[in-house]
Amino acid sequence: MDKIEITDLLEAKHKELFMWLEIQPADNWEKGPEEKWTTGQHIQHLVDSLQLLNNALSYPRFFLKHKFGICNRPPRDYETIAKKYQQKLIDTKDRTKKFNQKLKRPTLQQRERLLTRFQIQQKKLQYKTRKISEKNLDTLVVPHPLMGKMTIREIIMWTAHHTEHHTKTLKKLY
Repeated sequence: MDKIEITDLLEAKHKELFMWLEIQPADNWEKGPEEKWTTGQHIQHLVDSLQLLNNALSYPRFFLKHKFGICNRPPRDYETIAKKYQQKLIDTKDRTKKFNQKLKRPTLQQRERLLTRFQIQQKKLQYKTRKISEKNLDTLVVPHPLMGKMTIREIIMWTAHHTEHHTKTLKKLY
């Protein structure tokens, strides 16, 4: 998947989530199934994830190469990344549950501001994706807390899947 296809995929996955959010009653923002995140927490989590990736992509390429090294394996495609992520969620369910309990609960008053931040961060990622070279997408790596080191291309594709994963969860349970 080249960088234009990836940016189109990011746009499509985020658009689907935003369309779902638009039709939800504002009251649902602070609600969620028992022992599950609220809608606001899902969005906070996605914003935090996007912001961390955008921050990493703001570092000079030589810094990323020095700090994390370069890829020493063949690149993985979108389907492989999605399957591996879903398996990791199953394998580390207890660890992720404990980690996710710490996420703050955005209030209804914070909704518009958080959605604006979400929109800005996802557009910023699309911009950065278009600007980075195809070579750097496949050689530079960054760490993912669950998946380990991933190439820039892989972690951006994972971001699209991550958004889809949360969108499906929200549509199913909320």
